[in-house]
Amino acid sequence: MKGILFTEFLQLVEDKYGLAVVDELIQKSELSTDGAYTAVGRYEFSEMLSLLHNLSQYTKLSIDDLLLAYAEHFFIVLKRDYLHILEKYTDPLEMLSSIEGHIHVEVLKIYPDADLPKFQIIEKTDTNLIMIYSSSKAMYSFGLGLMHKTFEYFNANATIEMEKIKDDGTEVKFVITKNG
Repeated sequence: MKGILFTEFLQLVEDKYGLAVVDELIQKSELSTDGAYTAVGRYEFSEMLSLLHNLSQYTKLSIDDLLLAYAEHFFIVLKRDYLHILEKYTDPLEMLSSIEGHIHVEVLKIYPDADLPKFQIIEKTDTNLIMIYSSSKAMYSFGLGLMHKTFEYFNANATIEMEKIKDDGTEVKFVITKNG
């Protein structure tokens, strides 16, 4: 898993809960890296799971809720560092339907060894998008949060329904309806 996901996660924890909580989280998580991450490094996904689990214990929030909050934070990073990609789109459905064909292509130029989720477009119209998320990491709630922030970025509203195709969350169907 790319280091930027770790560095930004710990930044979010520091922003919301303080540096002492970051230190406690790192200690409790028993990380092989001791919590020393670089944005361009590559780290085991198990470390993210351990951080999420321990933060969930601390906050009493579900991991899904934490991933939604993290997606909101991470979208700000995307706007700050990759605005040129976002500016290529004028519509949230167009952007979301371009994840595989454009956005992930750009991500792989920057991070060639990134292990990205897959998004298969099942149906797309001017107001609807049905897509299948597939990833062994089952971070579909992070994807859901990014989808919500995408609509917010475009000053648009949507109803996003999510259905687990596999119980473990490694395959999830998103049905997105643009409102108005």
